[in-house]
Amino acid sequence: MKGEGIYGIFMKERLVLLTIVLSLMVVLYFFQNCMNTPCAFITILVFMTLYTTYMQIAYKHRIRKQKKHPVEKNYDFTPYVSILVPAHNEEAVIEDTIENISKINYPYYEIIVIDDRSSDNTLNVLEKISSKYPKLKYFSRTKDAFPGKSAVLNDALKIAKGEAILVFDADARVQSNFLKELIPALEPKQVGAVQARKVIINREQNFLTRCQDNEMAVDTHFQVGRDAVKGAVELRGNGELIKRTALEDVNGWNNFTITDDLDLSTRLQIKGWDVRFCSDVCVFEEGVLSYVPLLKQRRRWIEGSIRRYLEHFMDVLMSPNMSLRVSLDMTAYITEFILPVWMLSELAFQSFRYIKDDSNWISSSLVLSGLMCCFFIIALFYSLRKYVKLKPVDNIIQSVATSLYIVVLWFPLTIFIIFKIIFMKNTMDWSKTGHGNIISDKNSVLDENIEQEEKTAEELIKV
Repeated sequence: MKGEGIYGIFMKERLVLLTIVLSLMVVLYFFQNCMNTPCAFITILVFMTLYTTYMQIAYKHRIRKQKKHPVEKNYDFTPYVSILVPAHNEEAVIEDTIENISKINYPYYEIIVIDDRSSDNTLNVLEKISSKYPKLKYFSRTKDAFPGKSAVLNDALKIAKGEAILVFDADARVQSNFLKELIPALEPKQVGAVQARKVIINREQNFLTRCQDNEMAVDTHFQVGRDAVKGAVELRGNGELIKRTALEDVNGWNNFTITDDLDLSTRLQIKGWDVRFCSDVCVFEEGVLSYVPLLKQRRRWIEGSIRRYLEHFMDVLMSPNMSLRVSLDMTAYITEFILPVWMLSELAFQSFRYIKDDSNWISSSLVLSGLMCCFFIIALFYSLRKYVKLKPVDNIIQSVATSLYIVVLWFPLTIFIIFKIIFMKNTMDWSKTGHGNIISDKNSVLDENIEQEEKTAEELIKV
């Protein structure tokens, strides 16, 4: 794609987002002057509650159905798998990662590690250990190669032999039965990709890593619900398994996105492919230890997520191949970016009226904003009880603390990214996350996490 093409995409995104924001302001103005403000908040709360309830009913129905008519996994489905591991300056973790995934108990797979223009000793490490791992292949990209994870994966795809492509981050850790348990979910003809559940390996290292793992737990909660209603399940980059025919159908990864996983999810669904989620198969990864790197990581996630919606906006609405369920589910989840703008704008309008001593609904707005926060606290409480197995008191404390963490992190970043896309020069900044910073022994931490997740998986099956 040429520069003019990229510029055209950026301008399209800017115009679409500006239209959405202006439309939101018109709606807010309408509620301010023609109806009372609580009606708007109550409408959103009712919608969120009904949709969440619908997902939970669908999930419970699936569990009851599976109990009555158990569906056995087809372990005879064993396509050849290419495991791709992009590595940019990963000398601290890459050897441990290769050692871990080389122990996967599956008959047909290869490991392809891509040294992506590293300036450290990543390539030297790969050269040193290559003879130890017969399934390992590696190559190095030149310094002038197109940057970004998507471009790395597209380069690796050219030499990959697999009928299925499994993507790991350079800090990934998995159990030996990872592929055996995940592969059967890819077998149905319409399924194009499957995502494993992500877990933070160094959860107890500090407050931020604990909140990130709690964040992963609530993400799992909603991904399971979306999967139950056959909605728009999203890939998460680490631990994503993709059918090669599906990947070729959408022409591989998009080099011009900063979130390769979210963009690929959307394009697969636009083409009519299902994306599934497996909560009983886990991939472990490092949590970010400090606030600034975490801020950069989440900025990229939020910007990439918003941009993929803007780029594929019309396709989501008009695609003849996308099911109505997926389209509605994807549209519903766009509100996670609209909601911060809505709430902050509403509170600003009401505060302005309060200061001017005009009639206002500031008290109602504050109360209903609090109720919306309670909605997420309840979702977190349920998720932590189910996936993290916290004691009730610890669960309540961590649910409230993680909700505050999400509000402090998510709301300002969403507002900033919307402002950036509309008014600022658009750049493609991947903001690499550093790895290899776990303080305690990695293997013992992994063993503890695996033991806990095995118990959780067994309990989920029994539910």
